[in-house]
Amino acid sequence: MPHTMSRMGDVLAGFHAVWEFESDSVLIRYERGIRTPKLFQALGERRIPLSAVQGVTLAPGRRGTVVLRLDPRPGADPLMEAADGQLKEGADPYRLVLPAERETLAEYYADELKALLTESGPAERHLVAAPEAPLQFKAYDGKASFDGTSVQFRWSWTGASSAKWKAGDQSFPVAELSGVEWRSPEIFEGHLRLHRRSAGSGAPVQPDQDPAAVVFGLGYGPVHESLPFAAAVLAAVRSRGPVPVAPAVSRRDPADIAERIRHLGELHQAGLVTDEEFSSKKAELLAEL
Repeated sequence: MPHTMSRMGDVLAGFHAVWEFESDSVLIRYERGIRTPKLFQALGERRIPLSAVQGVTLAPGRRGTVVLRLDPRPGADPLMEAADGQLKEGADPYRLVLPAERETLAEYYADELKALLTESGPAERHLVAAPEAPLQFKAYDGKASFDGTSVQFRWSWTGASSAKWKAGDQSFPVAELSGVEWRSPEIFEGHLRLHRRSAGSGAPVQPDQDPAAVVFGLGYGPVHESLPFAAAVLAAVRSRGPVPVAPAVSRRDPADIAERIRHLGELHQAGLVTDEEFSSKKAELLAEL
């Protein structure tokens, strides 16, 4: 007979999260609170199928704690695939930190889980659900939004480069993308870049010059906002959804249009935008009124 947990729905509570064990999965509920990592709060709840797990470890933690951790299979979780090893230890959603006095109980559940694991190695598809759209976040040079079918980049006049202003606001249907590159805002040159199927094979453009990328900075694109965003887009790309029907164009705020035209004029006066580009972009902005 197959090995099963002693009782369906067994619960193990640790710091910042509660794990509920089922015969085929672990349901992780992240707690809310000042000391709970913001990424955990953003994720809320995740069900991890045991088919997405290849190992379980139990190790001593810091300051009188032990850490129970699931080892996800490569490619099984879009969040971890997008993170690509850049998450800090304390923000690892597969770690459950417990008081040291609960080590015996944690060891019991670790053994129970190990007995249920049957898969290992890279997964052929995502097995863990991605964060749900719609999602959005504010980058240093623009606003990024994802409605489940396309990614939108709307440039900020205070941060976007002249190259991005010349290119204009961007829309990328999922079916036209081949991947997502996320570089943590907590390390140098953080950014989110979309890889397009039609892109050439030349040298990559710097993110601040690439209309298919948004750059982070102090206070912009925080992990708990930009990583779930990247994971959701990556999951949609992997499933290769259909090209969406273009949504109806909404009218922009006249004050916002006026500010954008003013900034465009500054770029023109500085010689960063040609007369033709200035006239064309101005007409495009006025048409949005």
